[in-house]
Amino acid sequence: MKKDIIIDFNHVTKRFKLYKNDKKRLLGVFSKKVPYKEKLAVRDVTFQVARGETVAFFGRNGAGKSTILKMITGVSYPTKGTIDVRGRVSALLELTSGFDPELTGRENIFLKGQLCGLLDDEIKSLEDEIIEFADIGEYIDQPVRTYSSGMRARLGFAVNVNIRPEILIVDEALSVGDKEFRSKCLDRVNEVIENDNVTLLFVTHSTSTAKQFCKRGIYLVNGQLKYDGDIDQAIALYEDAGKAAKRRRRAKKELALAEAEFARTGSEEARLKMEEAQKKLDKARAMIRELNKVGSEQ
Repeated sequence: MKKDIIIDFNHVTKRFKLYKNDKKRLLGVFSKKVPYKEKLAVRDVTFQVARGETVAFFGRNGAGKSTILKMITGVSYPTKGTIDVRGRVSALLELTSGFDPELTGRENIFLKGQLCGLLDDEIKSLEDEIIEFADIGEYIDQPVRTYSSGMRARLGFAVNVNIRPEILIVDEALSVGDKEFRSKCLDRVNEVIENDNVTLLFVTHSTSTAKQFCKRGIYLVNGQLKYDGDIDQAIALYEDAGKAAKRRRRAKKELALAEAEFARTGSEEARLKMEEAQKKLDKARAMIRELNKVGSEQ
């Protein structure tokens, strides 16, 4: 049976230009002579997601996870490659993006719904459900600029998760609000996945939460796709890489201290400490190299 592909990510590369400051960035729009550093955030990444799949993205900070999700939502565009998205996307990236602070919460529900391509009648049919879920009381008819950050986030989540998305993208957004509201958010995400055949793309550092929702895992290192498959294997790779990185940091610190002691004393004890720390560092680096080979061996 042929899969119903809803996201086709085809040999995508994304480069960013990093300028020294905002003034340089503005000048860079008008002149190619303004110096900048180039950041390769995503490197020739290819994957497909079928309708109804639940996929978690793993990787250390800077691995390219959020950049990939932003390109899927259309917030950012690839430098090379193509992205084909076939469905209404609701992205819990920045929960309050698209809100006008001068409008009331109720007015922003309609604004956000329109930005997502809904007709006024569709938004009207969802309005009561969104307001009930956000649970911010009489503030729903007050300007959003008067809201606390928590209230804005609650309304943002309520809108995004209740607009009947075909693709739901969640980037660490489930930490919003108090414990009771977080639990309600988790239950709601589960509900739309199970009942509405929603495709879920999920980024989190909480592997237990990812496993709760997702069956497939994509593991990224420095913008490269290293593994795409079973969620348990993806989590194992991610956690092993974290342990190896921690060992490397600890060994580098031990080596620096031992080198300083040897420079100061020249003792045999300090020299042996240096050798031991270097062995630990070499072992951690070798482990990281092995983990980084996974992608080419799939």
